[in-house]
Formats: sequence, C-alpha cells, structure tokens
Amino acid sequence: MDLKGIRHLAIIMDGNGRWAEMRGWARTRGHRAGVDSVREVTTECARAGLPWLTLYALSTENFKQRPSREVRVLMALLKRFMIEERGTLMDNGVRLVTAGRLHELPARVVAEIRRTEALTAANRGMVLCLALNYGGRSEITDAAKALAREVAAGRLDPESLTEDSLAARLYCPSMPDVDLLLRTAGDLRVSNFLLWQISYAEIWVTSKCWPDVRRPLLEEAFAAFAGRKRKFGSLGGSGRAS
Repeated sequence: MDLKGIRHLAIIMDGNGRWAEMRGWARTRGHRAGVDSVREVTTECARAGLPWLTLYALSTENFKQRPSREVRVLMALLKRFMIEERGTLMDNGVRLVTAGRLHELPARVVAEIRRTEALTAANRGMVLCLALNYGGRSEITDAAKALAREVAAGRLDPESLTEDSLAARLYCPSMPDVDLLLRTAGDLRVSNFLLWQISYAEIWVTSKCWPDVRRPLLEEAFAAFAGRKRKFGSLGGSGRAS
C-alpha cells in the first residue's frame, strides 16, 4: 500500500449506527462491527509504514448527548479493545497515545487505556492516537487556559507567545499536522475534530459507513491524495503530494 507521502492520516469514523439501522439492527451492533475496521485499518497502516494515525473514537458531544445505554456499550467496547488488541498493537510495533478529556471517562476504562499506553510506550512503529471525549474547541481552550495560568504565575511573558507556544500545550504536542482527513458515511463537515492540526489537510469523504472500511478504500483515498496539488497558502503550491 503506497502512502503517497502521507505522514499523518486522521479519520472521522462515522456511520456505525446508520450501518446497523440500514440492516434492521440495533445501533450498538454497528459499534461492535466498527471495531473490526479499527483493527484492519490500524494494521494495514502500520504495515505500510504510516508514521501517525488518529482515529476520532468519541467526541465530547457523543459522550454527553448520546443515549446512556449506547454510551455504556461504547465504554465496554473501548475497554475490551484496550485488553484484546494489545497483541495486535505489539505485533505491529504500534504505540498508543490518546487525546481528549479522559478524566471524565469511567475510571475502569481509563485504567485499561493507561495500561495499554504503558505497554506500547517503547514501540517504534506507527503512533495510533485515539481521540476520546475529544473536541477541537475544547483542546484549544484547554491549551489557552494552560498558557494563561503560566502567564499569571509569571513564568511566561505574554508578548513572547507564538503559535508554537499554544501548540506545545495541545493534548498531543508531538502530533504532526494532518496530511489527509478521511471521513466516512458521506457527511461534509469536520465535526470539531483536530481544528488546529487540519489547517492545511486534504479532505476526502466516502459514502461508505465505517464498518465497511477495509484496505481497498484506504488505497482509493491515498490515490486521491496523490492527485491533489497542495498549496499551503501559496500561489504555486508544492506540486503533487507524493
């Protein structure tokens, strides 16, 4: 699988519930099916040598506004994934990190997340970032609060602050800018995802729901990326992304 120069792929994994409802099933069955796509996409990207993959697993809006039963199922699936997929992550040299307000999630789930992060911390392959209870505006707000506290304490001169100052206080300061943002299920919006990091990302949308995503769709998205001319605000651009 040719990455076409992509260093950071970010995916809005949308359509689990719709996928299930179209088949006459409960929405929660779609979330369970979506775990298979997470496993395959993570494995394929790691084997292809992708440096960084970020998956939008749970937005702050989803966590607060979805029916309580659906949220409980999501938390159970997340906990199970953290336990059962450790072997897959280790076999592929994947390092797990997270982004979001994890302190608001159930303690038993966070404990398993931290165990998996610790287990994979020394891996030197792809970084898999799960955005959990995540919102782009919340991330920027939390970073601004951190800066404000340091200025108030006299540790920072406000006149010296730059974009890099704020970026260093985001949830994952080491996260590179997104090259390709992939969204499933056809909606044409970014849904408060990585607002800082997608400033110059190429966006590719498929009508397929997340449980139907497999390697051929990734290859289609990467081929589309290769045909784009990325300008980064300039007139001439940097040529084809390859």
